Amino acid sequence: MKKKTSFKDLINRSKPTLVEFSAEWCGPCKAMVPILQDVARQVGDSAHIIKIDVDHNPAVARKFKIMSVPTLMLFKNGKKKWMQVGMQSAKTLVRVINEANGEN
Repeated sequence: MKKKTSFKDLINRSKPTLVEFSAEWCGPCKAMVPILQDVARQVGDSAHIIKIDVDHNPAVARKFKIMSVPTLMLFKNGKKKWMQVGMQSAKTLVRVINEANGEN
């Protein structure tokens, strides 16, 4: 049986973790799907990309004060490195991930 990974474990990785806080009813969130797939192809295994549904994970949404979706956050070693509300381009997300990877 596979152990369920906690959100804290997901963001405590040494590789950057890009989190999209979203909801099934959110049109812009659905539009982010191909963008995030493109980002995943570009960054490969240098980062993790996860999606958190705020309706299914209200405690996490409250903890990070998510008021609007999509909200994207980048974490590294458990620390929030970047946050932006609204749709983002693949170019922006790849740049943010690469900058986080360049940190010492």
